[in-house]
Amino acid sequence: MAGPSKIASFRLPPLPTIGEVIKLYNLRAEKQLSQNFLLDMRLTDKIVRQAGSLRDAHVCEVGPGPGGLTRSILNAGAADLLVVEKDNRFIPGLKLLSEAAPGKLRVVHGNILTYRMDRGFPDVITKAWEDDPPDLHIIGNLPFSVSTPLIIKWLENISNRTGPFVYGRTRLTLTFQKEVAERLTASTASRQRSRLSIMAQYLCTVKSCFTIPGRAFIPKPEVDVGVVHFTPLAQPQIQQPFKLVEKVVRNVFQFRRKRCLKGIQMLFPEAQRPELAEVMMREADVDPTLRPTELSIPDFRALADAYSHLCSENQGLLTYDFREELRLKHLHRRPGSSSNGTQQPV
Repeated sequence: MAGPSKIASFRLPPLPTIGEVIKLYNLRAEKQLSQNFLLDMRLTDKIVRQAGSLRDAHVCEVGPGPGGLTRSILNAGAADLLVVEKDNRFIPGLKLLSEAAPGKLRVVHGNILTYRMDRGFPDVITKAWEDDPPDLHIIGNLPFSVSTPLIIKWLENISNRTGPFVYGRTRLTLTFQKEVAERLTASTASRQRSRLSIMAQYLCTVKSCFTIPGRAFIPKPEVDVGVVHFTPLAQPQIQQPFKLVEKVVRNVFQFRRKRCLKGIQMLFPEAQRPELAEVMMREADVDPTLRPTELSIPDFRALADAYSHLCSENQGLLTYDFREELRLKHLHRRPGSSSNGTQQPV
């Protein structure tokens, strides 16, 4: 008969509370860094539960700050937690946690936007893209200033299977300003439907988990916070390079109240604009009178495919940017400018 399990459930030993750590190291949330501390362990536990089971999992926590969420991840049974913190004021408190969880917590003082997460974990956890996701999770209560650029970077990583996604379809559980969370999860024809909705949803299953009231944070932000969970799709809904898809989506949504044709036209140089825009809309079989928010992901797939086809037939089209054309026109119009856009000596 088997004896009792030798491995007891891991719990952190008695430690100073997060509030005490903040006092001990004289930590303050920096407004210019859009930092907000979440001290309620019931809420940090609830965020961690959205990731699924972390028993014996590998986890990367982004921007742990004073370590509230870090404690919840360790208490959920993670075997290996890598935390990446840019602000050196938080490092001593995180090292205190690391000593309390020997061999489980690695502290990196660095910037998540440049940190090489593809080197952060053992190769043995890697799963084929078509298989189930690897036992690796990214979790973070992100400062608002970094959340949008970071999710765009990670979406590009998903498309290219680079960064945290060299290990397979790594799942993410992240906090965003409520309005950004609503954009990420917005459905077709929703008022919040945006460029972010399309870019996230063509690559991932995106789930809105719950909203945390602003008053739960210190200092209290002016907005509530949404928790969003992402699972990369085994097969992206649009089979085109990320930069091409982003260009089409960005152009369409720049005139979000106009018909989608207006944004599509701006993909083409002025001389060919009406003709090529008409060809693209016809090839994609998308109604040119629809507003950007009314376009579905299959519509964007058809538009991206049609644009890709036109780019293969028209050299230089993919790199064309109408803003650059406008800038050059403006230079030409300035008094004292020569025809090549350079300033004439006075």
